[in-house]
Amino acid sequence: MILKEIKNIYHKELDALYAKEEVESFFYLLIDHYLQLERFVLVIQPNLTLTKEEEQPLFEALSELKLQRPVQYIMGKTTFMDLDFEVNESVLIPRPETEDLVRWILDEADGRFANKKIKILDIGTGSGCIAISLAKHLQDAQISAMDISENALKTAKKNAESNSVKVDFSEVDILKSDGFVSGFDIIVSNPPYVRELEKKEMHKNVLEHEPDLALFVSDENPLIFYDAITKFAKQNLSKNGMLFFEINQYLAKETEALLLQHNFLEIEVRKDMFGNDRMTKALLG
Repeated sequence: MILKEIKNIYHKELDALYAKEEVESFFYLLIDHYLQLERFVLVIQPNLTLTKEEEQPLFEALSELKLQRPVQYIMGKTTFMDLDFEVNESVLIPRPETEDLVRWILDEADGRFANKKIKILDIGTGSGCIAISLAKHLQDAQISAMDISENALKTAKKNAESNSVKVDFSEVDILKSDGFVSGFDIIVSNPPYVRELEKKEMHKNVLEHEPDLALFVSDENPLIFYDAITKFAKQNLSKNGMLFFEINQYLAKETEALLLQHNFLEIEVRKDMFGNDRMTKALLG
């Protein structure tokens, strides 16, 4: 079949479920993944014809997209901070806004902690995207990461190996943790923060495929992880150490109040690329 005809089929089958631009993105991601063809191939070869063997994975992916399975899970990989990461249903798909959090940490590491071999801990590491990206950019840093999920840690360890970095991984439930190796200069976390009441705002591809364990908290106690991690950070950060969070945009003031309650200083909230309150930084005095 001619590749251009397959593209037309994608639009015919998917435009009712996704924005046309998103369908275009799916199509080009998949032809790059399965056939190593770049976006401009149809400009250069408008009548490019695929064999049955070549077109089969594209139609299999189309069937999964119709069920609203995320394209990253279909391919089994995604890109974060220009690095490749394996992803599957045991880990969240890394979001572009989390890259802003990583860049913020890198800026602080280059400034406040310049010329120091710093220790960083990532709590709730998932795919390992934060910890591994920091390890890649801060090659002299000592990076540790923890998660409650054994399967998530298996994926994170593969990602560390494939990106040629060293991260010390531990299976830990932060809600039950009694202690850890103290003296971290930076602790960072993107914990579960989506309240049950916010499910109605979410797309089916997230609700039905990404891990609930990494996403949702109760409406009654939505800051449960922030409270536990803040208490943990008080015990395990070095003096003038820093705590970074990705946060629920609707709970920025409540998160800031929690940090103040635990005597953190220089609290700053930053917005993401969409203008939503998305991340905080605080200093342990």
